[in-house]
Amino acid sequence: MGIFSSIVDKLLHHSGSAAATPSASAPPAAAPSSPSPSTSGAAAPTTSSASAQGGQQPLQQVNVEDVLSKLAASKGGGGNWRTSIVDLLKLLDLDSSLAARKTLAQELNIHAGADGSAEQNIALQKGVMQKLAENGGKVPDSLRNA
Repeated sequence: MGIFSSIVDKLLHHSGSAAATPSASAPPAAAPSSPSPSTSGAAAPTTSSASAQGGQQPLQQVNVEDVLSKLAASKGGGGNWRTSIVDLLKLLDLDSSLAARKTLAQELNIHAGADGSAEQNIALQKGVMQKLAENGGKVPDSLRNA
């Protein structure tokens, strides 16, 4: 599972009842990992690809700003998650290391500034929010253009 998929999973997990119905489609992503060894292995990549693309449907019920705001409030602030990719990843309890951000940049095809630079980090933050919106998440323009 890629970093962006992990972001989507965390948002779905923290979205509560709004994602209760769509998250019923999320467990099949986990379930095929068990059959993978017994199947030819060709089914597993298809399922993984479907899961990554299937993230589009569950996000239709997720108000990204609401979920992140509530999560930040429950954690005592959440840093500056609206503009900082590092703070966003930390808020979601994901790896925010340079290596993780480089991987995320590759996943999202973002090539701005040097690895770990402020320019790249800003582009990553905007890119994540844009990708969440493209996948059906409710993301206000203020977060996509922050």
